[in-house]
Amino acid sequence: MSQIVALPDRLSRREFLRLGGMSMLGLAAPAHWLGPHLDLSPPQLGRVLEERIDIYRRPSFSAIRIAALFRDDLITITEAVVGDQFPEHNRVWYNLNGRGYVHSSSIQPVAAQPNKPERSLPVSGALMEVTVPWADAYWEPKTEDPRAYRFYYSTTHWVTGLALDRKKRIWYRIYDDRIAASYYVQAESLRHIPFAEMTPISPEVPEEDKRIEVDLTNQWIQCFEKETLVYTARVSTGATFDNGEFWTPPGEFITFRKRGSRHMAAGNLASGYDLPGVPWVSYITQEGISFHGTYWHNDFGVPRSHGCINMTPQAAKWLFRWTRPTVPTHLDELWSDVGTQVTIRV
Repeated sequence: MSQIVALPDRLSRREFLRLGGMSMLGLAAPAHWLGPHLDLSPPQLGRVLEERIDIYRRPSFSAIRIAALFRDDLITITEAVVGDQFPEHNRVWYNLNGRGYVHSSSIQPVAAQPNKPERSLPVSGALMEVTVPWADAYWEPKTEDPRAYRFYYSTTHWVTGLALDRKKRIWYRIYDDRIAASYYVQAESLRHIPFAEMTPISPEVPEEDKRIEVDLTNQWIQCFEKETLVYTARVSTGATFDNGEFWTPPGEFITFRKRGSRHMAAGNLASGYDLPGVPWVSYITQEGISFHGTYWHNDFGVPRSHGCINMTPQAAKWLFRWTRPTVPTHLDELWSDVGTQVTIRV
């Protein structure tokens, strides 16, 4: 049953910085926090995605290395530039406010936008999105407990309830059907995705007039309404890893199953992955191949997945809304006998 709780009128600057993770790093925070799109005026925040990356004097991997950054460090991006000719598929580098350059493939553009907690939830639950660089989830609604997972910016989660800690702070309860357990995250870190952002795109277009083409060679998707191209984006499809080949299968498919959020995991810590909150998942095979948002790399245009079709969260959300079946907002998952046509070609 949903709880009704009192909310503070506003967040203090101290709490604001804590939610953004800036106080942990001692890095300069911009005066104004941005939304999820890469608008570089004023500066944009970025999160480091690898265990370690180097800062270069110039936008080139052949330039002098002048410092290092580590996973989950936050940086201030003041400029995006076209750098050296390699790698050819991604020549974008980020200027770190005059401190040097890092390659964009290892940086997730993020924002730090805390939210007022919800006072109540629908009985069925609600889909929510992380709007800060990261938010730690715990097995119980208290930070003294061991951390269950770290939720990252743009991930989505199905919130099933509310809880209060000893200080009367509000936590969201999230049930994870992959591990059949619940964990909790402080409510300010997530926003309830409004109905307006879940409505179908081009619902008046007949289903048979919509189609998706995936080009495995060039790592692109194209979305058509009859013969009109209405959307295109770079993607990352299946690749070879140390533990095997995970190719995206060519052929004809439909988007028959959809989830606004999915905890994806396979293998072990050395060769597998464990990714809670994968956003905007549109499945095309019974084995789990899908289109979905990706928050663990920013290197689209080259194969990088375990068979799925990686997209930016924004692109995956567009595809989720444009394709059939349409998922009602009160459902966390929908299966259907019909869906949008998908053609995957080498």
